[in-house]
Amino acid sequence: MEKLNPKKTMWLSLIPGLGQLKNGQKAKGIIFLGIFALFIIEMAVFGFNALVGLVTLGTVAGRDHSMFLMVRGTLQFLITIIFLMFYVANVRDAKKTAEAINRGKDVPKTWKEMCASLTTDGFPYLLTFPAYILMIFTIILPVFVTLLMAFTNYDFNHIPPASLISWIGIQNFHDMFMLSSYRATFGAVFGWTVIWTLCASTLQIVLGIFTAVVAHQDFIKGKKIFGIIFLLPWAVPAFVTIMSFSNIFNDSAGAINIQVIPFLNHFLPVHIPQISWMTDPFWTKVALIMIQGWLGFPYIYVLVTGILQSISDDLYEAATIDGATPVQKFNHITLPAILAVAAPTFVTQYTFNFNNFSIIYLFNNGGPGDVGGGAGNSDILISWIYKLTTGNTPQYELASAITLIISAIVIAVSLFVFKKSHAFDMD
Repeated sequence: MEKLNPKKTMWLSLIPGLGQLKNGQKAKGIIFLGIFALFIIEMAVFGFNALVGLVTLGTVAGRDHSMFLMVRGTLQFLITIIFLMFYVANVRDAKKTAEAINRGKDVPKTWKEMCASLTTDGFPYLLTFPAYILMIFTIILPVFVTLLMAFTNYDFNHIPPASLISWIGIQNFHDMFMLSSYRATFGAVFGWTVIWTLCASTLQIVLGIFTAVVAHQDFIKGKKIFGIIFLLPWAVPAFVTIMSFSNIFNDSAGAINIQVIPFLNHFLPVHIPQISWMTDPFWTKVALIMIQGWLGFPYIYVLVTGILQSISDDLYEAATIDGATPVQKFNHITLPAILAVAAPTFVTQYTFNFNNFSIIYLFNNGGPGDVGGGAGNSDILISWIYKLTTGNTPQYELASAITLIISAIVIAVSLFVFKKSHAFDMD
């Protein structure tokens, strides 16, 4: 049998399919040629104009819609990237297949053989292919469009099609950090977002671990009852709980000020005045942290309870023989076992609260008062973004820039923590 020239085959595959035809893979060659032809036709009919529209974002106001052009252009850009990945894979496939044939290895050549190979070696790819296609339209495309909006002047003065959008580079990021008004607002909102995330997430994790450890002790009776009680906050829809707490913490008619505080004053030596939960920024923030602790700890409780049941009693017995105290047992046995399993979940609690819009919006709409730029005193970044896009003077470009910053922070912190915790080590 005549030896194939892998380099020649690779050069032939610069036109997708020709290299495969040279290797005797007629079915694959025809398919690859068909994909190449479809891409060329698509580019000629739709694709080139879509990419031009992405660059220009329209030229005639009233006729062109910049956002539609951006979406179509972004989609075409993704299609082009996918085709380039296919193109590179086609070249590599032609070369490697030629080398395999020269080594005497059997390769699928007919349509029947290729289908049989796909159902065996290629089954995982067939199974995940629909998920990848869905991911392009539901995740990647919206993320790319949001990313691109951060580099435009898309605000209340530029609403297409009446007024076209244009590219302005990093001007939005420059304004956010250099203009005193934006910088002050961003600093205040970002600072509270970090404090809120750390305090609320830590509180719910600590409460969850504490209740799980206490309920797990042998001397505790009625563990099932405790379990049901601890799960009650989880059983009630979160928005219902938040709205209920919004009424409970009402300054003038809430149960805390009207019933709980007067009741406590009968027993405490110090008089507690009524607290401005909804009108004082400090106490609003305190209330939000407490409510999230209440809402979030049941999930941690359930998770930690399952972990505790998997810890061998022999470890605790050996520690008792060695004279370890309960605190030492917790620090050296219980806590490491919990962190080894639940570290990724704990990280997700922090990332979730970093973007926990519902509690901020439903409790007091980000109030009371404001810190400038349309942001309230208790607004976090995600709720500020909401106000920037739904107000009377929407600033979509600034909201997109903030979204980009949020994503970068969350991804960077999450990856760092996951790496340090070795949470996903499979060895």
